[in-house]
Amino acid sequence: MQLSFLVEREVFAWWGGDDPLGAARAVGLDADADSVALVRPEDGVMTVGPVSVAVSPAEPTIAALAAAVPPDGWGRSVRAWRDVAVALDAGPVLADDDRARLAAGLPVAAHAGVGADGATVWTARVAVDTAARLVDAASDAPSVWPRLRPYQRAGAQWLHSRLDEAGGALLADEMGLGKTVQAIAVLASRSGPHLVVCPASVAGTWHREILRFAPELGVVEHGSRAGRPRPGAVVVATYGQLRAAAVLADTSWDVVVLDEAQQIKNPDTATSRRARSLVARGRIALSGTPVENRLDDLWALLAFTTPEVLGTRSSFRRRFAGARAGGGAAAGRVAALVGPHLLRRRKAEVATELPARLDLAHGLDPTDEQRRLHRAALDDALGHGLGAGRDRRGRVLALLTRLKQICVQPALVAETVDGGLDGRSASWDRLTELLGEIVDNGDAALVFTQYRRAGELLAAHLAGRVTDAPAPFLHGGLSRARRERLVEEFSHDDGPPVLVLSLRAAGTGLTLTRATHVLHLDRWWNPAVEAQASDRAHRIGQTRTVTVHTFATRGTVEVLIADLHRDKRGIASAALGEAGGDAVGALTRLGDEELRAVLEAAPC
Repeated sequence: MQLSFLVEREVFAWWGGDDPLGAARAVGLDADADSVALVRPEDGVMTVGPVSVAVSPAEPTIAALAAAVPPDGWGRSVRAWRDVAVALDAGPVLADDDRARLAAGLPVAAHAGVGADGATVWTARVAVDTAARLVDAASDAPSVWPRLRPYQRAGAQWLHSRLDEAGGALLADEMGLGKTVQAIAVLASRSGPHLVVCPASVAGTWHREILRFAPELGVVEHGSRAGRPRPGAVVVATYGQLRAAAVLADTSWDVVVLDEAQQIKNPDTATSRRARSLVARGRIALSGTPVENRLDDLWALLAFTTPEVLGTRSSFRRRFAGARAGGGAAAGRVAALVGPHLLRRRKAEVATELPARLDLAHGLDPTDEQRRLHRAALDDALGHGLGAGRDRRGRVLALLTRLKQICVQPALVAETVDGGLDGRSASWDRLTELLGEIVDNGDAALVFTQYRRAGELLAAHLAGRVTDAPAPFLHGGLSRARRERLVEEFSHDDGPPVLVLSLRAAGTGLTLTRATHVLHLDRWWNPAVEAQASDRAHRIGQTRTVTVHTFATRGTVEVLIADLHRDKRGIASAALGEAGGDAVGALTRLGDEELRAVLEAAPC
């Protein structure tokens, strides 16, 4: 009989004998039959496959093992876990050296469960540490620990182990799974000082979450006159402050956390260079979208956390050119290389309590005005020619922007809005109708747009049609205090039923689970950016189904973007593996007539 600890579920799995349930019940446990994925040797090769087991909760199992007399039928893994149980029972706190010794005695079978990502096998040390924290109520675990979900405890333990063994790690859990609180658990267990670098829009969230989960930590906001931090403190700074503040670069930090770490995906920017130059004993990058367009994004993140893993940028590009183009073999090599340093889990795997998410794509016929303007924009740009080289890219970008704005609302390209807004845009009118239905049903909605002018027009347009007053609009031009106030007001049950948001200013970091509908007024080229925005509502804390609405106007550039989204999602698992490419760059390389053919998209 063998015994494995399933770290993310915090249960033990009895397996390998004729009667796993009988073995568990023989030591007084209330066990249940189950099937789990385990790594086992088969003909000299380690294989992964489902195994029939009996599962029992962690704490009762360890208590039973500590009191049991080992029968002859126990395998080495069961006896090793009994040694752990006896040590824990002796208490009061299991020293670090003792945990290391007990972990060294665990055979592979004792921690052979495969993680929720389908690839991770938790180390013996993570298994022992997790079990010890669960059982020892008198341990020195930070106050945050008991309040984490099991998979979050596993993630925090993984971060601990990677900091100790490799100096850094990339936690890439899908948006909404609580990366922030997992990082806080790590910071709360170390001496500090620590630095958290995040977008301005989520700095307030870090303050609140630290005060909520680990009030024993001192949290301060970095200011222009801030001095050197005291030991134990957590300094929260924005990416803009990282670029400008010499004291951040001159301080020796215990752990540096980069939140929304895709902000450093371009390794040539001053922000990315400054992040890599920070002095720290440990480095953590948090990102729900570690690869937005190219595998170069992944290189930039690991160049911060564990720079030795992928080598120089030029050598990485030479070795994995196929992966950048979506090649399966090259992408697989990248996955094998970065796997130990990256943990990515999805909602469907670990947050099974989350309600469903529905995606509704609305295909719409353009209005006569949209047809005319779309055709005229193409004729004007291509009639004069788009040129070549660097200038061509700028002209193509300008054309694409104009075409997208025509799809959103022709008033965006007009001098005035004197003609009103109704009846001019198919997606605008449909979105207004949907919001009316949503509000009438007593639900709340988020509307994202990448254009500030569109947000301003929409917020005013909804007054009297959907809402009693202009809808609040959260965008980058607002002060941080004002943004936080809008989020707080919307989150109340009696708050405004519709919140309009800038995709870039509010697409990350916020929790807005009052909303049950997310509507994307316009489309971003990269699906990962839209996914981040949608997950403001579909995340931990949501109790109802979330419906995500997108719009594509037939015969326009929006159909092309929708097709690109489908293609990118199809290759998204290659290396982690959202390889993809530069869509705008690819369009730039087309000739004028080829470009026209692509932009006059087929009906959706």
